[in-house]
Amino acid sequence: MLPTMQGADVILTARHIDTWPDARSALVPADGWRTASRLSIGLPPLERSVPVCRVLARAWLDGQRIHAEDTRHLVLLVLSELVTNAIQHSASMRITCRLRKAGDLLHIEVHDNGGTPWVPRMRRPGQGQEHGRGLELVARSAVQWGRRVEAGNGCTVWASLPLTAGVCTERVTPP
Repeated sequence: MLPTMQGADVILTARHIDTWPDARSALVPADGWRTASRLSIGLPPLERSVPVCRVLARAWLDGQRIHAEDTRHLVLLVLSELVTNAIQHSASMRITCRLRKAGDLLHIEVHDNGGTPWVPRMRRPGQGQEHGRGLELVARSAVQWGRRVEAGNGCTVWASLPLTAGVCTERVTPP
């Protein structure tokens, strides 16, 4: 029999976001999800959701005993970029983030329900442009990353990050 993978599912509403940080105590267990090998966070598509998502991810990282600052910084940076892109570039009413540990990697997925034909692509903005570097940053930070376009123009962008700082691995980027 295969072992059951325990996980935590958090569904945030606009009210949770508006009452943050008061809502934190009702959402984060005292053990910081120590036994949850994965975390799923449903978010409303509000810019204010991004820092709340980071707080929840930090609590999960604590519960998983992932304390290396380089790793934590990388996870939170990639998560922030992917969530921000989903909020800004989709017409989705719900964004879902998933974090999962597997061996020496931490996998991050951010899914939106689409509503727009926009497909995330890495761009090469000029020096004077303020936006457009998020996916390039994700690609440089991840061992692998990619995207899946799904039914109804939904999209999942994912990245696999090393749990050990300084891991040198071949990077694979999508076409």
